Amino acid sequence: MMYVKEKQRIVVKVGTSTLTHATGHLNLRRIEALVKVISDMKNAGHQMVLVSSGAVSAGVAKVGLGHIPETPEEKQAMAAIGQSELMKLYDRFFSDYGHTVAQMLLTKDVVENPMRRAAAENTFRRLLDMNCIPIVNENDSVSTDELTKFGGNDMLSAHVACVCDADLVLNLSDVDGLYDSDPRKNPDARLIGRVERIEDVLSSAGGAGTSRGTGGMMAKLRAAQITTSQGIPMFILNGHDPEILYTLMDGGHVGTYFVADEAKAEDRKRRHAYDR
Repeated sequence: MMYVKEKQRIVVKVGTSTLTHATGHLNLRRIEALVKVISDMKNAGHQMVLVSSGAVSAGVAKVGLGHIPETPEEKQAMAAIGQSELMKLYDRFFSDYGHTVAQMLLTKDVVENPMRRAAAENTFRRLLDMNCIPIVNENDSVSTDELTKFGGNDMLSAHVACVCDADLVLNLSDVDGLYDSDPRKNPDARLIGRVERIEDVLSSAGGAGTSRGTGGMMAKLRAAQITTSQGIPMFILNGHDPEILYTLMDGGHVGTYFVADEAKAEDRKRRHAYDR
């Protein structure tokens, strides 16, 4: 099955643990490798959207804070500093491969308010029509409560996929995919390659992710519930080596594939026959 070839619009989500070293500093080699693969996918004819974490870590490293932000105000300040640093890197790396990027910072209330959501949809549509690569993050500098926060970039990527009407979500994590038990604790844990019904695997999800990120497998499963219910399939796969995405481009299978709701997927195909 060609998971990627027929998918025109693809959202790639990358978490903080993938973008940073254990020290908390940005992993420049991995970021550049990710940019190279996404640029290659763009060159192959795909419309690419990148949902990227890492702003807070970039801010901490930039000012030499020396510890994980302890208060909301401190985290918001680090996000404000780090977001510009992160975008500067992305702009430089993508420019080296001939592509233009655009920054979009979202809050939850944007996607829940019809008028603001329509504005975001129009912005995504225009940027993609202009051959730009939107780079999206939560607007951590102003997100303060459950009304404005997505609760991590796993959830953000799911909502972005719906807002920009994506055909596929590639969720790059620090594990190979969904296992039937925690592989960090159970060496005999088995990778689940395909999930038809998310309700059947919820018991396999553990707790939170690494100390540098906000996610965890449960957050990724909730994100998959959102996307698949709207006819958008999703992969969870290991982002340690971004070139793993070439395996999907070449028709291989890696990670865990979450199957989209069939009826919704058919509705999307019919709509795209007219819209795109």
